[in-house]
Amino acid sequence: MHSAVLLIEFGSIILGLGLLGRFAARFRLSPIPLYLLAGLAFGEGGLLPLGASEEFVATGAEIGVILLLLMLGLEYTASDLVSNLKTHYPSGLVDCALNALPGAAVALLLGWGPVAAVVLAGVTWISSSGVIAKVLGDLGRVGNRETPVILSVLVLEDLAMAVYLPIVTALVAGAGLMAGSVTLAIALGAAGLVLFLALRYGRLISRFVSSDDPEKLLLVVLGLTILVAGVAQQLQVSAAVGAFLVGIALSGEVAEGAHTLLSPLRDLFAAVFFVFFGLHTDPSSIPPVLLPALGLAVVTALTKIATGYWAARRAGISVKGRWRAGGALVARGEFSIVIAGLAVAAGVEPSLGPLATAYVLILVVLGPLTARYTEPVATWWARRREPSRPEPAPAPRAAEAEAPVGD
Repeated sequence: MHSAVLLIEFGSIILGLGLLGRFAARFRLSPIPLYLLAGLAFGEGGLLPLGASEEFVATGAEIGVILLLLMLGLEYTASDLVSNLKTHYPSGLVDCALNALPGAAVALLLGWGPVAAVVLAGVTWISSSGVIAKVLGDLGRVGNRETPVILSVLVLEDLAMAVYLPIVTALVAGAGLMAGSVTLAIALGAAGLVLFLALRYGRLISRFVSSDDPEKLLLVVLGLTILVAGVAQQLQVSAAVGAFLVGIALSGEVAEGAHTLLSPLRDLFAAVFFVFFGLHTDPSSIPPVLLPALGLAVVTALTKIATGYWAARRAGISVKGRWRAGGALVARGEFSIVIAGLAVAAGVEPSLGPLATAYVLILVVLGPLTARYTEPVATWWARRREPSRPEPAPAPRAAEAEAPVGD
């Protein structure tokens, strides 16, 4: 009987997610806010709380996080990451300062303590690569001059996750300074080792994993990723970082083939992850934090626009391109929820989950709008502020020849 209820509940969740995804695609929206709302509806205090399938959904959510970071790692090669780090690190520092500090400040002002401040800093810092990539495609801007600048900022954020996530994992677990330092040293050492091996022996690693049979390639890559993620979790480094490093280590045809095979699985389990996060957020806890979330969303939308503008100006992009770059970076999404999920699971601060949910819901909807309208609005505002120039006096017309007077 229990298994039947589990199948009914989980089947209903998957079917509902599919319908929500189709609805979002019809209106060219990100499905993330709809998945979060579905989790709120079926979680504690929701319309129809789930019981039997919650443990199964929790496991699916863990796999979702792992696949999200694996696919992110597959997008880049080790040489890409090293090149971006050397060339664009000032933009990464500005991005961190402008967007992480507001989150940390709000957490401290609300009296949540330093651990929650570090977590909320990450929530407000990291943009949504998935949402931004989709928006750029929808707007036909993939070939624009400012797009490499946008991607370089996202790459630096993703690379920073390899350092940031182990720190957060150690903090929320209550590890002391010594244990936290050891965890960070392991994470940095692992990241450095993977980058070195990928640069030096990337072809050999890819050849070892490669297979002409899609089934075998899928099993090897998925099994290797989950194994490494489990080892990383055991070392308190973070399963997500382990998966990200596996993605970086693979390159060439193997990375392309794995990306194609794993994309449907990523989408499925990522959707389950967003639902799971919503399940653990009581809808009645959102209204008390709605005002701080809205204020934080407005401030960090502006700081992201400033980040993109500064990075594009540094790269020599035109003024219009700078505004487009800034507007495109506003959306927050999957990684903000991943970061908040670590704190929620550890019980760091009861209000952190609701605030993160409201914050992401606001910016994942606002992000596509800022990407589309920031540049036209900025251009209109600049023209309006220009001092009106007096119109030149009309040139005197030539005297018309008089008509001959008849007798």
